[in-house]
Amino acid sequence: MKKRILIVEDEEKLRRVIGLQLVSAGFEVDNAATAEEALKIVDRADLVLTDLKLPNMDGLQFLGLIRRQNSQVPVVMMTAFGSVETAVEAMKAGATDFLLKPFSLDHLMQVVDKAMEVRALRDENRQLKAELGRRYEFDNIIGRSGAMQEIFDAIERVAPTRATVLLAGESGVGKDLIARAIHFHSPRRDRPLVKINCSAIPENLMESELFGYEKGAFTGANTTKPGKFEQADTGTVFLDEIGDVPGPIQVKLLRVLQEREFERLGSNVTRHIDVRVIAATNQDLRAALEQGTFREDLYYRLNVVPLNIPALRERKQDIPFLANHFVQKLAQDSGSRVESITDAGMEKLMGYHWPGNVRELENVIERSLVMAHGTQLDAADIKLESAPRPKPQNESHFLPEGMSLDTYEQELIREALRRADGNKSQAARMLGLTRNALRYRLTQMGLEA
Repeated sequence: MKKRILIVEDEEKLRRVIGLQLVSAGFEVDNAATAEEALKIVDRADLVLTDLKLPNMDGLQFLGLIRRQNSQVPVVMMTAFGSVETAVEAMKAGATDFLLKPFSLDHLMQVVDKAMEVRALRDENRQLKAELGRRYEFDNIIGRSGAMQEIFDAIERVAPTRATVLLAGESGVGKDLIARAIHFHSPRRDRPLVKINCSAIPENLMESELFGYEKGAFTGANTTKPGKFEQADTGTVFLDEIGDVPGPIQVKLLRVLQEREFERLGSNVTRHIDVRVIAATNQDLRAALEQGTFREDLYYRLNVVPLNIPALRERKQDIPFLANHFVQKLAQDSGSRVESITDAGMEKLMGYHWPGNVRELENVIERSLVMAHGTQLDAADIKLESAPRPKPQNESHFLPEGMSLDTYEQELIREALRRADGNKSQAARMLGLTRNALRYRLTQMGLEA
């Protein structure tokens, strides 16, 4: 793009001569006869050539206004009343250079070219400083993509607060690492961080696990036991897979978030705690709201600061940096001699769609390191698995004959429950559903009881 120079000169003939010279040298030119006119268009200028003596305004005063409006633009002062003192004063005020009238067009171009070089160097310096200041790694979270830079910036801004954070993203994108980064960059870094995997706790044990229980609260409760929230007091609770929390527990979680209080199972003593909550989900919680499997008031309590973690296929420019990081991290542990990845190997990694995200990439690199023979991972060393799509048994009928979609879905659910011996969590995993989504469907079928 052509650079644009703003000429501020009340003498029309001189303004025209300078403009013609600059246009012939390949510049775009704007003209102004007064400082007031110039200030309206100075924001788009790459360089300002201005007379020191202007109608209604002193050139040095005009220079100060330019600096407040466009602090980066170089300014060259022109004057027929030049002196060493005036030149020094202009340079102190922020002028890049000084031209004494009358001047030759050759001298004009020398000064303009020099000023443009200074502008280019300053721009490059600012860009390099910005690059140096940009974080490409945050507590083992690696990313050079714009999406990950936004995540790093969000972590730094939200970590010092006690705001509740909701991390959303597919399985394997690194929500656990981001939750840890938020905690360890917060004022609570020296206090407990307690992770609770909501999908791994059986429904009938979840209340006692989260909130604890008193001795004798149920059969087998031989001692009093504090729950996860008490263990995390003054620290952070990380609720992973929050979408799998059953309805009755959602009510109690809402109370903890709102009132910072709860009771142990089997106790009527209200306990107060100070915890920061970070939740994570790989589900669409808004869809769960529509299905009635997730409370709307709890969703809005959790969704104070939402962070959507992009899938790896959406930030493929990070793959080379992640892959090389895993090579360096895992080669020593596996006893591998591999030091790097060939261009062909990297091209193979870049061409894959990574349904398992960063976790799958790490597993692939680890497997490849074990199987590789040389000091570089080549395309042949990298084994990528892709589950084949099942072929329809009868192409003319995508549903069994005589069955509606609802009937077919109910048969699948009954079969999953039969194979899981009635275990709803296991049946939900077989069907690719959350436990709450399965319970919702069972309720619709009249089988929840």
